[in-house]
Amino acid sequence: MTDVQTKTDAEISPEEPRRSGAASTRRVVLLGAGAAGATAVLAACGTSSTSTNSNGSDFSDNPGPAGSAAPGGGNDSGSGSNGGSGGATLAAVGDVPEGGGIIQGDYVITQPTAGQFKAFSKVCTHAGCDVNKIDGGQIACPCHNSKFSIDTGEPTSGPATKALPETKVKVDGDNIVAA
Repeated sequence: MTDVQTKTDAEISPEEPRRSGAASTRRVVLLGAGAAGATAVLAACGTSSTSTNSNGSDFSDNPGPAGSAAPGGGNDSGSGSNGGSGGATLAAVGDVPEGGGIIQGDYVITQPTAGQFKAFSKVCTHAGCDVNKIDGGQIACPCHNSKFSIDTGEPTSGPATKALPETKVKVDGDNIVAA
């Protein structure tokens, strides 16, 4: 660096120009780099109502209530209704194991005890990732390892602090339907 002083003020002759306030000293450069790094970190930690999760799909930190849209997925080529007295068909009764559950469309459908069915949003309440596994009475999110109860949707471990939103369901014939 050419503008770093190697002489003290006493050693500078009156003929040499003084460089007071030189802006590119090592300290200023390091402070600027540190500020840029801190800005990048804070921007990454900022909150937003919408973003993209790790699997590339959009999510919202304030999703609509579970069950507000027809479920996606499955092989049903119809409208998602069963034509009976209930709402949209979410899953077949025989597909949901007792003490476990399945992920179908936008929902996690569980059977905590024989004949008792529950449906929760599959979107984790921590960071908006989709849960991907039901094991040992727990619904698991792969992003930050949050786990939720198959009975209540309440978090049992991990960074999530809010329960998965529940959609009321009932059995209609051989199907689990939105109530």
